[in-house]
Amino acid sequence: MKWFASLALLLALAGCATPEPAPRPLYRDPVLDGAADVSLVFNRGLKRWEMFYTNRRATMRLDDPKDVSWVHATPIGIATTRDGNRWSFDSEAKFPAECTGVTLWAPEIQDFDGLYHLWLTIVPGVHKSWTGERRIEHLTSTDLRHWTCAGRVDLGSPKVIDASVIRAPQGGYRMWFKDEQAGSKLKVADSPDLKAWTVRGQVSNLPGEGPTVFQFGGKWWLVADLWKGLLVLRSDDAQNWEEQPTRLLAGVGQHPTDRAKGQHPGVTVVDGRAYLFYFTHQSGEPEAKTDDRWHQRTVIQAAELTLKDGWLSVDRNAPPPDLRSAFKAR
Repeated sequence: MKWFASLALLLALAGCATPEPAPRPLYRDPVLDGAADVSLVFNRGLKRWEMFYTNRRATMRLDDPKDVSWVHATPIGIATTRDGNRWSFDSEAKFPAECTGVTLWAPEIQDFDGLYHLWLTIVPGVHKSWTGERRIEHLTSTDLRHWTCAGRVDLGSPKVIDASVIRAPQGGYRMWFKDEQAGSKLKVADSPDLKAWTVRGQVSNLPGEGPTVFQFGGKWWLVADLWKGLLVLRSDDAQNWEEQPTRLLAGVGQHPTDRAKGQHPGVTVVDGRAYLFYFTHQSGEPEAKTDDRWHQRTVIQAAELTLKDGWLSVDRNAPPPDLRSAFKAR
């Protein structure tokens, strides 16, 4: 075994750490137990990664099983990490009342030219059914804690949610979103300045939500939630798309807390590796057999996306990726 000890010493001297898979789940909200819809951002001031997420009121017990009040009056939670693998609750995000409201969904954060931009879905009021107006508001911040209203995003519909925004390869900016008034189709809009937006049309005939768009492996990718697995689209220019034949996370995972379909993806690419963050309902857990509201609870899971025959692939049953090198504090 001398060779093994020598190898271990060499690895230690070279600064190589033993791989440590991230926990499963990656994050569980300690306040409302309803973490979903994550957006990761690097806080330049604090030199650490942060996770903004919709925090559903999952512990609510409602007499009517069809009552969805628990997914309204939802704050945006913030979780932070120092090492990348362990995330903890930091605070509830605070936003100006004049452009937000009581029900907040699906934060999308981008860092453009030293200014943080947030697109936030606003649902005025609290509803027992899937009704009411939805709109997307644009806010800006220099520190991820103090936000300024930057204007409502006019997308020609009173029921739009779930923004995903990039710098367009052709110049300007591009946003994908769900239009519930148009049969929950995913649409795309362009803007030269993040103020005025022009809707260009649909990107798929399939209804869905929670699109996320990113570059990886020399291509542009759009991944979205179809409620029966994740849609994957591939593009060379973020304009013209082709659909992947297979869905991601359509089945049920084998491990505790991951025994449900994966939903509302968020993808962060660091050093050429693509990390997928998604949420799962807890309907497949033992507690759900005796608690008829346990299914409301949701947790955040992490997996790594890879390329296989030119398309995206993910193995949710493999050990989660070691996130320490990508998401540690700097």
